[in-house]
Amino acid sequence: MDDKIQNIKSNMIKADYICNDKTATVLYLAEALQKPILVEGPAGVGKTAIAQAFSRMKGIPLIRLQCYEGIDESKALYEWNYKRQLLHIQAAINQDTRQVEEEIFSDTFLLSRPLLSSIVSDTPTVLLIDEIDKVDFEFEALLLELLSEFQITIPELGTIKAKHIPYVFLTSNASRELSEALKRRCLYLYLDFPSRDMEEQILLLKVPDLSEQLAEKVAGVMRRIRGVEMKKLPSIAESIDWASSLMWLGKDDVDVETMLQTLNTLVKHHEDLEKIERLLYSRQDLEFR
Repeated sequence: MDDKIQNIKSNMIKADYICNDKTATVLYLAEALQKPILVEGPAGVGKTAIAQAFSRMKGIPLIRLQCYEGIDESKALYEWNYKRQLLHIQAAINQDTRQVEEEIFSDTFLLSRPLLSSIVSDTPTVLLIDEIDKVDFEFEALLLELLSEFQITIPELGTIKAKHIPYVFLTSNASRELSEALKRRCLYLYLDFPSRDMEEQILLLKVPDLSEQLAEKVAGVMRRIRGVEMKKLPSIAESIDWASSLMWLGKDDVDVETMLQTLNTLVKHHEDLEKIERLLYSRQDLEFR
């Protein structure tokens, strides 16, 4: 078992994603048990990236459904090509009505959306259902058949079973509580901001030519900043941007002056910017360790 977990960690690194033993174990079990993974955690910790990296690791397509308030089955599951159906009806005006009805409700006139596309794909896929917490409980109910049985029922066509069971990732920022029915169908993975050591590894992986000394310094500063109460804590992506910016500016160390000069790379809200600036100005001897 340990060898399999370490193998996943190694292959994920090759796909530009660093994960710990706990995360690698969930990935292994999701594949072994053919279960979706519900990935929860604050914004910017790599929830979407883990599905993207898993897709690269497997060498298979990623199908992404970006959730938003008000999304319905016509955007997520399928819809009928009404214009084409109407043209077919007009062209077949002298044909048998029952035959025409069967023809217009066939695969030819069906428009696949992400969920259906992942089911009918001729090759295995990774299905990413991003920010599931933005939809309502009614939309969650649409997902239950797919998440438990890997099939979709279309009233006019019947039940369509997956040609290949997709690897399913659902992400959530925990802006609302998800239904127990949805949670029961998934393995659960909570991602938090990385430890200082792991963030240092991420920076060295993502920023070419970054020195270990600067990576260690940046990781330490990020841990310090995330300890401040802010409207939005800097994400891992912003940590990477900051490290890249320091390199472009020719910096090999991080001090208060450098922080003030490059703070806009990390902080994206005016209130947070003022708070960190006040902290830096009031503590010129601030040590980022």
